[in-house]
Amino acid sequence: MIQVLTFYLFAGIMLAAGAFTILARNPVHSVLWLIVAFFNAAGLMVLAGAEFIAMLLVIVYVGAVAVLFLFVVMMLDIDFAELRAGFIKNFPLGIAVAIVLLAEIVLGMGAYQAGSLKLGTPDGTAAAVAHASNIKSIGALLYGKYLFLFEAAGIILLVAMVGAIVLTHRQRGGVRGQTIANQVARRPDEAVINMQPEVGQGVKL
Repeated sequence: MIQVLTFYLFAGIMLAAGAFTILARNPVHSVLWLIVAFFNAAGLMVLAGAEFIAMLLVIVYVGAVAVLFLFVVMMLDIDFAELRAGFIKNFPLGIAVAIVLLAEIVLGMGAYQAGSLKLGTPDGTAAAVAHASNIKSIGALLYGKYLFLFEAAGIILLVAMVGAIVLTHRQRGGVRGQTIANQVARRPDEAVINMQPEVGQGVKL
């Protein structure tokens, strides 16, 4: 019973957060609502027994959205004075959202301890459940049966990254180069010239 209630809670908040992401006029608020939607989607994946997908949603998508949030703050002309002025007005709403998220975490942990949702096949029969966790099963497939394909995909991504760096690299004229070997081999008697200056004149390096 707790799994069903938690499912509807996560699904409802995710749909509401998605709607607020589209309807919010402030881009910062849109990003925050999008993060809430991702967290609730991760909760749904945990309820379905897909912990690996839930971790991907939190680590990859929420992490990428945090970077996007920084770009939005840096690139857009946002009036921070106006945002600070509305802090007191929106403080009760923030407390309410924090309480809801805390309740979701508590319910999600309880539902996870009670077991994942029983997902069935289209014909109504129960789907087969493996004895190992899905993370262990995915790891065994990636680093076992599909090891060479996984390594080949990594090599292709590495070649693409190196190619992008080579294509975008440009030699600029008028830039003073740096030779590490010459700097390391430089001795103090070659670096400083004593010109026997007069008082107050200093030395030339």
